Amino acid sequence: MEYRSNKNGEQISILGYGCMRFTTKAGAIDIDKAEQEIMTAYNSGVNYYDTAYVYPGSEAALGEILELNSIREKVNIATKLPQYLVSSAAALDKYFNEELKRLRTDYIDYYLMHHMTAMNQWDKLEKLGVKEWIAQKKASGQIRNIGFSYHGNTEDFIGILDAYDWDFCQIQYNYMDEHSQAGLKGLKHAASKGIPVVIMEPLRGGKLVNLLPDKAKEKIAQYDKGYTPAELGLRWLWNQPEVTCVLSGMNSVEMVQENCRIAADAKADTFTKEDFDLIEQVKTIISESELVGCTGCRYCMPCPKGVDIPALFRCYNMTALESKSAARFEYAQTVGLKDEPAFATQCIECGKCEQHCPQSIPIRKMIKKADKAVRPLPYKIGINIARRIMLK
Repeated sequence: MEYRSNKNGEQISILGYGCMRFTTKAGAIDIDKAEQEIMTAYNSGVNYYDTAYVYPGSEAALGEILELNSIREKVNIATKLPQYLVSSAAALDKYFNEELKRLRTDYIDYYLMHHMTAMNQWDKLEKLGVKEWIAQKKASGQIRNIGFSYHGNTEDFIGILDAYDWDFCQIQYNYMDEHSQAGLKGLKHAASKGIPVVIMEPLRGGKLVNLLPDKAKEKIAQYDKGYTPAELGLRWLWNQPEVTCVLSGMNSVEMVQENCRIAADAKADTFTKEDFDLIEQVKTIISESELVGCTGCRYCMPCPKGVDIPALFRCYNMTALESKSAARFEYAQTVGLKDEPAFATQCIECGKCEQHCPQSIPIRKMIKKADKAVRPLPYKIGINIARRIMLK
């Protein structure tokens, strides 16, 4: 297993165990199966285990397995405060103490503000005294590293990153999301500040494996290094020295063994020109199924009325590349929950975006079509409700 350092020089396995997708049986997590998978990972050198308050049964299952095998002190637990549910200073302790109880521990190695999407969420937490609360927990040793997980645009990510002295952060990042959400720019900015970055959705929830076009699968299979689709995606991430740890939601022993095999020799800055060429060929094949030829260059931005055009087109393309439900959820969390609305309905058809688009996309026409696809009426209602709860 390869390892990379956190801010204090402590070693983190480059492969982290994402505990959101444990197998369930009869409506509950299959503890025996999860234990076998976690112990396989542990014995292969994985020392970072990620869960969250809102993952059903996950914290309790992880705590039970670590205690049963007497390895709590030998691993790092990462879990998350449901900041979107916090409305008072007292709630900070309420959720944190409940998590300690579930995890059967008296400290958390890596604690995150969960699912940050906009700057005003951090502003709200500040007003509730979260900075003082964090300082107290770190002084007592109950929290050893503080960070946040993020789904939103690059600008807000950088704003939150610069607003506090974070120990680490967690972002969605893969070769198809290189320039969306926090993106490469956010990754580089974190690295410039010496902040370790943990990666979630490295394979888009398995979609860069299971839902790859056959043509892309064939291209990878023909490559002389013998990479699997998963291996290509993971090695692309680990090739970047700014990436500290990559989370994988492993739910079979075979998957654990395969990912650990790859993580045993994956080093930064080892990709060859041929490796990068293969990535570009796969991306091109995937893009052939896109509905709009947006490259995410952002030359169309900023929109005078705040419409997030690249994010809208990315999610619109997801309706063809993955599924409508996945695309709509992605749009709801990354655009719908921004502190300032960024919907296509705000467009006044000034045409400034089209003047700068290298792809000559008829943006004013396409954003209306895209908005109908990713924000049908039930999602409009759901987003409005979520905005009232999470952005109040």
